[in-house]
Amino acid sequence: MLVVLNKNTAKKDIENILRRIAEMGLRAEEIPGSTRTAIGILGNTGYVDADALTQMRGVKEVIHVTKPYKLVSREWKNSDTVINVDGVKIGGKNFTVMAGPCSVESEKQLMKTADAVKKAGAQILRGGAFKPRSTPYSFQGLGEEGLKILQKAKRKFGLPIITELLHVKHLDLVASYADIIQIGARNMQNFEMLVAVGKLKKPVMLKRGMSARLEEFLLAAEYILNEGNPNVILCERGIRTFETATRNTLDLNIVALIKELSHLPIIVDPSHGTGRYSLVAPLSLASKAVGAHGLMIEVHPEPEKALSDGDQSLNFKNFSVLMKKLRSIFNSARHARVL
Repeated sequence: MLVVLNKNTAKKDIENILRRIAEMGLRAEEIPGSTRTAIGILGNTGYVDADALTQMRGVKEVIHVTKPYKLVSREWKNSDTVINVDGVKIGGKNFTVMAGPCSVESEKQLMKTADAVKKAGAQILRGGAFKPRSTPYSFQGLGEEGLKILQKAKRKFGLPIITELLHVKHLDLVASYADIIQIGARNMQNFEMLVAVGKLKKPVMLKRGMSARLEEFLLAAEYILNEGNPNVILCERGIRTFETATRNTLDLNIVALIKELSHLPIIVDPSHGTGRYSLVAPLSLASKAVGAHGLMIEVHPEPEKALSDGDQSLNFKNFSVLMKKLRSIFNSARHARVL
C-alpha cells in the first residue's frame, strides 16, 4: 500500500502519518521522488483501514499495490534506481559493461585481462574465486587467493570488482573484497543467502534462476530489499528450455518487461545466455537495443586454454571490437536524441 502525500506536506504531518501507521502494527518507509512523495506500508497481510489514512492532513490518496512484490515494483517507486559503485553508475540512462574471466586462474591471467578490458572500455572487472560447477572434477576456483588477486587488479587498474558468493559462510570474506556481490542462478532462491546480503548495504547482482519465472525473479529481489538493502542489480543470463543448440535461451523479453514493472537496473549476460562466443557480440548488441542497463561478458587471454567456460569467452581482440560497436550505437542514439 502507498500513501501519496500532497506537495509540500509539513514535516509534522508526515510524522503524524508515520505514527498512525506504526499504531496499526505496520512498517512504514518514506519514498521521496521527483514526481511524488509517498510513504510505503509493509506488513499489511490483512485488512488495512485506508479511509483512516486518507482523511489525515497531508494525504493526497492511498493506493493499493497490486503486485505480490512491493519494494521492487514501479508502483512503489516510479523513478529508476541508480546504483553508484566507486563512481561507476548502474541504472537509469547509464550503460555499464562488466568484463573478465569466468574464473581467476592466476595473477598473470587476471592482470592481463584487467588491462585489456579496461583499455577496451569496461568499467567493472568480473572474476570468479569460488566456482559452482556441474561436475566435482572441474576447476572449483582459487578461493580467497582468487579474491586477493582480484583486489590487486582493482588497485592497479582502478576497476571495481564483482565476484560470486557461493555459500553464506563465505559472506564476510567475499564482502571484504568485492564491490558487488554476485548471487548466481543456482542461488536465486537461496532465501537464507538473500536475507544475509539484504542486511548489507553493499551492491548485489542477482542472476535469474535457470527456470525462474519473472515473478519468482522479482520476489527473490524483494527479499534483499525487504532487509534494507536497496542496491540490487538484476541480471538476465538465459533460461533452460527445450533448445539444445545453445547453452541456455537468452530471454530478452524479460529485459523490456522488467523495465516496465520494476525500478531496479537490469543487465544481460550473453556469455551464459548463449554458451557460444560467436553469439556473444550479436546478443550484446540486441541487449543494448532492447534497453538493458549493461552487460556482463566473459573475457580470457586464451579462451581455448581457459579452465572454465572457454567456449563462451571472448579473446581480447573480439572484446575490443564489440566495445567499439557498442560505443557507436550509444553515440548514434545520443545524437538522435539531440536531433
